[in-house]
Amino acid sequence: MNHKIFRATMWKEDLKLTRPYTIAFERIDSVKNLFICLETEDGIAGLGAASPSDEVTGETLEQSEKALSEMAELLKGNDIRLLNGTLKTLNEKFSAAPAALAAADIALHDLAGNALGLPLVSLLGRVHRSLPTSITIGIMPLNDTLEEAEEYLGLGFKILKVKIGLNVEEDIERLVKIHERYGTAFKIRVDANQGYTTKEYEQFFNVTGHFVEFVEQPLGKKQIKAMADLPKTLRQFGCADESLLRPEDVPNLLVPPRPFGIFNIKLMKCGGVGNSRDIARTAAHAGIHLMWGCMDESIVSISAALHAALASRATRFLDLDGSLDLAKDIVTGGFMLEDGKLSTLDKPGLGVKRI
Repeated sequence: MNHKIFRATMWKEDLKLTRPYTIAFERIDSVKNLFICLETEDGIAGLGAASPSDEVTGETLEQSEKALSEMAELLKGNDIRLLNGTLKTLNEKFSAAPAALAAADIALHDLAGNALGLPLVSLLGRVHRSLPTSITIGIMPLNDTLEEAEEYLGLGFKILKVKIGLNVEEDIERLVKIHERYGTAFKIRVDANQGYTTKEYEQFFNVTGHFVEFVEQPLGKKQIKAMADLPKTLRQFGCADESLLRPEDVPNLLVPPRPFGIFNIKLMKCGGVGNSRDIARTAAHAGIHLMWGCMDESIVSISAALHAALASRATRFLDLDGSLDLAKDIVTGGFMLEDGKLSTLDKPGLGVKRI
């Protein structure tokens, strides 16, 4: 068997959304993803995908594309058995482009799993068989929110993640109405996308804290001290998202009093499966619970996040719905969604198949 990467191909796809949505800072109706395919001379291949965002990952599409193109050239001739050393080299050279780095990392992990004939989660060390994922409702009028929630309930989802952060009074009204209508039929969590002041966060918690699971990134990403100064109940209620990018951000978030009770890991923010596992191990040792989140992404990278999530004992929550509203994708497979729960397929690597 030839263990060296013979070909590395990178390209871009414009993936339209079937359901455009609004978050605290923009309206989204399509997403551009970058893809990379790594192949050996024996025909074994690994796929990776990037969903860069200047606001979240800190790189523009053009910057990500340039970095991934350079990585493709660098990876040619590399021995796939030297995975960890290759990832170390990529991290040293391309840390400023985490989404592009994630694509290369995912492709390498998929390639390793395919070469060994094992699902990636088996290589990483499976902890969970399956977990429920939330499904996201964007910022929209109350009636539209309730209509969409009803649709998701009919599809078997049990957890809603509601986008908030533009107007705290309207946010509270929407959440209260959802809770009044559906009660325990849905668990509810929310994402403020850095949209609140400290006072607004406290106001939101005082009304909804008894039925909302947690709030993602209530304050600005740099307002770590402001979060740490809050009462413990508000800190534990908060989930770090934009404040947590890479493994080196973790120590600052563990200094007492800890500003967040939950960490949200996104492969696009941290640079892929390898770096996500560094964060996950530290979180597990520190007693921090993990949610695994996503952008609008291909099944390729969503599947990679799921494999990593199911291999961490700190994982408690999934928010891996980023491929469900894509009008097209380049692969099928990757995972099974049943009654709102995600599980991996018993296939090598990521379990994806090119269309």
